[in-house]
Amino acid sequence: MKYRFLLLFACSFIVSLSLFSQDSSKVKKIRVLPVPTFGYSPETSTYVGAVALFTINLYQDSTTRTSNAKVEVSYTWNKQMILETQWNYFFAHEAWFTRGLLHFSKYPDFYYGIGPDTPDEGELKFESNRAIVDIDVLKKLKKYVFGGIGVRYLNYANLGFYDENNPYPELQNSTNVGLKLIFLKDSRNNILNASGGNFMEIINTHNFSDSYYSHLGVDLRKYATMTYNDRHVLAGRFYTAFVIGDPPFYDYSFIGGDKYARGYFYGRYRDHNFTTLQLEYRLPIVWRIGLAGFGGLSMIYPDFSSIDQSSFKPNGGLGLRLLVDKTENTNLRIDYAVGAAGQDGFYITFGESF
Repeated sequence: MKYRFLLLFACSFIVSLSLFSQDSSKVKKIRVLPVPTFGYSPETSTYVGAVALFTINLYQDSTTRTSNAKVEVSYTWNKQMILETQWNYFFAHEAWFTRGLLHFSKYPDFYYGIGPDTPDEGELKFESNRAIVDIDVLKKLKKYVFGGIGVRYLNYANLGFYDENNPYPELQNSTNVGLKLIFLKDSRNNILNASGGNFMEIINTHNFSDSYYSHLGVDLRKYATMTYNDRHVLAGRFYTAFVIGDPPFYDYSFIGGDKYARGYFYGRYRDHNFTTLQLEYRLPIVWRIGLAGFGGLSMIYPDFSSIDQSSFKPNGGLGLRLLVDKTENTNLRIDYAVGAAGQDGFYITFGESF
């Protein structure tokens, strides 16, 4: 396993150097970075595929930040197929902003039940077809401040089990539609790789499935450069999510994955509520190469009165950064992270975790 990590680090570094070693001096309205992808994460094992990252600057004025989009196709050693596109787009002078996700996957996965202390021996392998449509439209209220609405559709179908029995009655085919109310304050200087500014988002989602339930998510981020070197960046994130009601099994609050608490299998622990504090220090080393150290502490819990020692989940790790687009300051991120109870993860993707 460790040799595979080293091999993936080396391969991703060499391929990136060969593809992106030159910059165009001409400012382009749309830049495309096509690249083969390969990597490893707890959810997928080793994966291969292709991704195209688009950076979009149609207006080229000082009041409109650069937009971005991603199209990705991946196949994993766990026989998972993933088709996905994401976007963050600012209209002229940021009068409007839209973002979204379209996702389809055929996905063998593991389920451990609900709660912060579910045992490893309770693992159940299952497969499903997953479709996600998540689209937000926001209007500028004042500089860096937006308000808007969103729609969210999730469908888990064709659930199949590798064991004869399903000990989890909640593990069933299900569909839900959610309507979102969004408040956003975003003064980051770069969406994919911020080195300054703040981010505050509050989302309240009203979901309709077999029963009604709601989500409340609060996401706070701060970015600052060091006084002794403005290329050294300290980033912090506080995120908390509450689920009120009885959601389908896939729509509880999750720990883990690439975005929230790296080092945990995404979905290894799930419950109604999730809170995390993450810090990351990013520093350049030489040429286009940089390093990052990160860590944090998370809680997964059914309610405040039930928080105990098992609710706390620490994580930490190190990462390599390769500047693949100097004009837009876009990094290829390669992270290795560890969590509690032998959990770990290896991630390769464009842009920072937060």
